[in-house]
Amino acid sequence: MKHDVIIVGGGPTGSAAAAMLSREWDVAVLEEHDVSGLPIQCTGLVSPVVMKLAGSRQEPLNAFRGAYIHFPDGRRLSVMSPDVKAVVIDRAAFDQELAEKARDAGANFLYKHRYLGRRYDNYNHIHTDRGDMKCRLLVGADGQKSRVADDIGSRPPREWVRGMQVDIALPDGSDLVDIHIGRKVAPGFFAWRMPCGDFTRVGLCVAWEYGPPSSYLHNFLRKLGLEDIKVIARHSGKIPLGGRGRTYSDGALLVGDAAGQVKPVSGGGLQPGLTAVRCLVETANEALRLNKLNASYLKRYEKRWRGVLGRELGNGYRLRQIYTSIGDDEMNRVAEMVDRPDISEILNSGDIDHPSELAPHILRMAPGLLRLSPRLLMAMLMR
Repeated sequence: MKHDVIIVGGGPTGSAAAAMLSREWDVAVLEEHDVSGLPIQCTGLVSPVVMKLAGSRQEPLNAFRGAYIHFPDGRRLSVMSPDVKAVVIDRAAFDQELAEKARDAGANFLYKHRYLGRRYDNYNHIHTDRGDMKCRLLVGADGQKSRVADDIGSRPPREWVRGMQVDIALPDGSDLVDIHIGRKVAPGFFAWRMPCGDFTRVGLCVAWEYGPPSSYLHNFLRKLGLEDIKVIARHSGKIPLGGRGRTYSDGALLVGDAAGQVKPVSGGGLQPGLTAVRCLVETANEALRLNKLNASYLKRYEKRWRGVLGRELGNGYRLRQIYTSIGDDEMNRVAEMVDRPDISEILNSGDIDHPSELAPHILRMAPGLLRLSPRLLMAMLMR
């Protein structure tokens, strides 16, 4: 069977790309699971911008206007806004909504089809566990463990974090999220308590070298006094951070987590992934029309998405390197330096999709922060 485009992965980025490309091309989507959106491997916390990028009509489980950040010494820093900064959504329903949009646009979803590899000779010969097929352009939207990325020789992400969360039977309609930081709580990342209306979501991520997150989550639930609350659901997964190598090859492009398009500070992939989809579709349409599907032409995609996302992802990773290099005592000193009305005003105006944009303003008001990592922070100021 021949197609113009085969997309591996029926998650949000794969479905969004399929919906747009299907307006002009024959598109098939290979999804190894029975349905899009399962198993869930995400907190479901997104900015309103993500909902607009996806064209989603889904009603959020809850909306948030701020957060409490809990430091290792017990200090609590509040970040508040009169506006909604984020919403929590039903990720399974969100993924399925986007898949339905793609099907309505004409994409052919092939569920229970596992991608096994490809051979390229001016055409992609795609191998699956259900048989072989051909396509002019292959799109790897197959997540953090992307087989397509491996096949085109893209280097692995710089690092991984492992996450685990539980939904517990504790109704909570608060419009604030609790974020807990510190090496005893969630080394190399952070923990969260998220009100979701009819239930509460509690979870954390830890850097890979600290082992599985299960023991940290157990201790965190106990710290919050929630260890005896009934668990409704449990989810786990891993997140690639620090980007990948090149995201194009002869006859192939990568997008979303498969391309390492993940926010290093929060681990969120929907906003950068859905933004990159626009760059991918623009490049793919041009390449398919001109029948120029070699790497030298498709590299335009990488130039485009890095032009839009590269600075924020790069600065975000610098912030992550600083965060992971300091201990709890230094983190507490950071809290002392920024727990001021003028800095709070800056933090309150922040955008969860572009956290590094606040750094220059905060550093000007609290230059003592430069002692944490002069080289990395100066690099952010000079860009």
